[in-house]
Amino acid sequence: MLDPDIKAQLQTHFASLAANISFAVFASDHEKQSELKELLGDVASCSDKLRVTELTETVQGIQFDLHKNGRPTGIRFRGVPGGHEFTSLVVAILNSDGKGKLPDAGIVRRVKALQGPVRLRTYVSLSCTNCPDVVQALNQMALMHDDFHHAMVDGGLAEQEIERLGIQGVPTVFAGETLVHVGKGTFAELLEVLEGKLGRQPASDSVEQEAQIYDVVVVGGGPAGSSAAIYSARKGLKTALVALRLGGQVQETLGIENLISVPYTEGRQLAADLEKHLRRYAIDVLENRKVEAIINHGKQKELRLQGGEVLQTAALIFATGAKWRELGIPGEKEYLGRGVAFCPHCDGPFYKGKRVAVVGGGNSGVEAAIDLAGICSHVTLMEYADKLKADDVLVRNLGTLPNVTVLTSARTTDVLGDGQNVSGIRYQDRTSEKMHDVALDGVFVQIGLSPNSALAKGVVETNRMGEIVIDQHCRTNVPGIYAAGDVSSIPFKQIVIAMGEGAKAALTAFEDRIRAE
Repeated sequence: MLDPDIKAQLQTHFASLAANISFAVFASDHEKQSELKELLGDVASCSDKLRVTELTETVQGIQFDLHKNGRPTGIRFRGVPGGHEFTSLVVAILNSDGKGKLPDAGIVRRVKALQGPVRLRTYVSLSCTNCPDVVQALNQMALMHDDFHHAMVDGGLAEQEIERLGIQGVPTVFAGETLVHVGKGTFAELLEVLEGKLGRQPASDSVEQEAQIYDVVVVGGGPAGSSAAIYSARKGLKTALVALRLGGQVQETLGIENLISVPYTEGRQLAADLEKHLRRYAIDVLENRKVEAIINHGKQKELRLQGGEVLQTAALIFATGAKWRELGIPGEKEYLGRGVAFCPHCDGPFYKGKRVAVVGGGNSGVEAAIDLAGICSHVTLMEYADKLKADDVLVRNLGTLPNVTVLTSARTTDVLGDGQNVSGIRYQDRTSEKMHDVALDGVFVQIGLSPNSALAKGVVETNRMGEIVIDQHCRTNVPGIYAAGDVSSIPFKQIVIAMGEGAKAALTAFEDRIRAE
């Protein structure tokens, strides 16, 4: 099943395995059982530390557990982990052996403090690019917590469960019959959700920790934040970078062709390259962290992180980027994952042969409509303005598709549903002011990005769009606080510009420091 090149790569990855890792396969008469055994056999052949164990316990469907030195790790796969989930299998093996990129001690303490027992299932599509992030994060948590079990479930092999639970998007996380999380999520976001739903063990309540002192603290791990941290460290300043996830919004970008000197790369690769560059310097990278509060003490700024950590710094650089903009209309949040989606690449296959709407007539909206037209029976593209804002070449391409209807001057007012799933969308014709309902099965929101500036509001000046207002040197209206990249008021939200702005913010902070001494 695995070609020789992949096996050679796995042999390299698994060469340093110390523990004995086994795939405990449950007995089944499912048609995919032989495929599962073949895949796991191929993987096991890449190291003498790996083996396949066949259990006598019979299950419907297919599943196997990951064991370390004969003991369950809490990780289960219900399905053949192919496609993007093959990476989740490889990462689970390495993580089980204490290898790979693992959270630091501060995050491990928070996971161990979760109130157990924890029993989670993540429903995935093997073609979903966001699903592995959720699967891998929850698998890591299972390895850290004594009473935490997590199963990846291939939705294509669990159709009855998918229908019973009303799942229409992936990844979707359930605890028993209770919906826990829908859509993409970082380790930090998932941990926060679990802390809210499960609580923390009483004996582990956070005690305020002694503040860590820095010259510069950068909040945000995307291109702007990485650049700012690297430039600060190169100036010899004690630097920390705080981020929910290194790479930021770049992680959600597929092809990148306008990063000068790099003809082509992809978001995840660029994020990995940014991290590699960061790790070359004496930068305290505090990933999977959420800043809960910022207190300005004049020359010193204090950051309070979720979990009790406290940082103090003379210079604070906001580089928190942006996120997908929401419509903010009734029904949008209620039907998230049950007909409302943001990623056509991940969730489009769930709407094969169905009718959907795309809200947004910019490049992302038109591209989404074109992609979905090849899967869905009909696509309605809705744009608030009186004409589409996308590039002409995309609009011309869209016009050749017979199963696409374009509605301009359409103000979307409600996502309609039956209590379980989306049943339609309501809009107002801005020309006639008449209201219209369109019957459909799904709504894809593609209306651009919104700056992640909630943390900065009340600390520094923001404009009506929520951007942090800066001057040409990246200074805010508060001395010692700077901003760079998509969260700032600088025009043109581009990766290459964000990198430059991050460097500029760091150099300005250093210059201000020198002048103050």
